[in-house]
Amino acid sequence: MDVSRRAALRAGALGIAAACVTRAGVAASQPTAGDVEANDRVFICNEDSNTMSVIDPRSNTVDTTINLTSFDEDPRPPFRFVTGGTIPTHAAMTGKPLYHGAIAIHGAAPSPDNRWLATTGRGTSNVYLIDSTARKVVGNQPNPQAGPSTNAERLSSGIVVGREPHEPTFTRNGKELWVAVRGEDRIAVMDVDVAMKESTGEPGVRRYYATLNGPSQVWFSADGALAFIASQKTSQVEVWTLKIDAAGRTEPQRKVVLDLAAQDRFAFTPFVKTSPDGGELWLSHKLADRVSALSTRDPYRVLDTVPLGPSARPNHVEFVENARGKVVYVSLARVDDGGPGGSASSQIAIIDRSAPPGAGTRSPGTRRSPTTRSSR
Repeated sequence: MDVSRRAALRAGALGIAAACVTRAGVAASQPTAGDVEANDRVFICNEDSNTMSVIDPRSNTVDTTINLTSFDEDPRPPFRFVTGGTIPTHAAMTGKPLYHGAIAIHGAAPSPDNRWLATTGRGTSNVYLIDSTARKVVGNQPNPQAGPSTNAERLSSGIVVGREPHEPTFTRNGKELWVAVRGEDRIAVMDVDVAMKESTGEPGVRRYYATLNGPSQVWFSADGALAFIASQKTSQVEVWTLKIDAAGRTEPQRKVVLDLAAQDRFAFTPFVKTSPDGGELWLSHKLADRVSALSTRDPYRVLDTVPLGPSARPNHVEFVENARGKVVYVSLARVDDGGPGGSASSQIAIIDRSAPPGAGTRSPGTRRSPTTRSSR
C-alpha cells in the first residue's frame, strides 16, 4: 500500500510505524492512534516560509506552527507579512528592510532527552534553539510594539556560527551542540547551557575545529566516544575521538580520514546517522544516487552500498525497528509525476536491514532490497 508523506515522516521521527519486512521487500502499514502517546509530536522544518510545523501523529494534523520570521512584529506596512493584500515572494520577504528573522531554516535535531530542538538558519548563519514542550523559540522577548495585529514576541537572533550552517547534532550526553559550518570548512561546538543564555542576548563562547572541505553533518557513536563527519565537497569521512571531561564536555582529536571515492565519486554526502544498535553509520550520497553503510568499529569498513536508481537523489535517512522488522527510510529529493491521486510527489525508499551484510537480493554485495513508495 502507499505510504503518505506524513506517515513516513511520523515513522522516521518517532520510530513507531508498523512494518512487515521480508527479504524480498517491505510492506508498510498506516500506524493507528494507539501506536503513539498523547505527547508525541513530529517537527518539520518549512525552509521557504521559515516556520516549523508541529504535527500530532494521532490525528495527522498540524498542532502548532512555530514562527521563526520577524514579520508582523512592527505594525507598519513595510514590515508586515501581507501588505495591501499582497504576499511577497520568498526573496522579497527576507530582503525587506530590518528583517532579522531566520532565512532557510533546515535540519531540526532533538536533544537526547527530547527537551530541546536545534535548527539552523542556513541563510542567516545561525542556530535557533526551541523548547519542544512549550513549542517556542528560546530567547524570544516580549514585543514592545505588540498589539492586536502584531506578534506578542520579538524573535531571538539565535546563535551566529558562520556561513551556511547545516544539520546540528547534540552530543550523546546533551551537553554540547555540534554544527557543520558548510561554507567555512569547520565545525562549531557550543556548550548548550551557554547557547541558551546567548539566545537571550548574553555573550557566548564557542570552539571551532578545522575539518573536511564542505562539512555537511556530524553524528556520534552510540557510546559518544567517536564523531563522524561527512562532506559535500570531498569523498571522505573524518573520524574523531572524543575524550569527555568531568563536566561532560568533549576534547576532540582527529583519528582517521576514510576514503569514500568508490561509494561517492561525485563527493556530495549531505547526511549521516548511526543505526539504533550503534553498529552502522549510514550515509546518503545524493549525486551518486545511492546510500552506503559503514561499520562504526575500527577499521570502519564498508558494509553495503545500495543503489536507488537514476536521479533518485537520496537525502535524509531514518530507522524504524519493531517486532515486524528493521528498515531504513530514505527521502528522495526529487519530484515525480503520477503520485497518489495523480499529483506531483516525492518518493521514500524503504530498505530492508533484517538480513546480514552481503546476503541481499538486489545486487552483488548488498543485503538490502529497497522498495519505493510515492508520497505527497
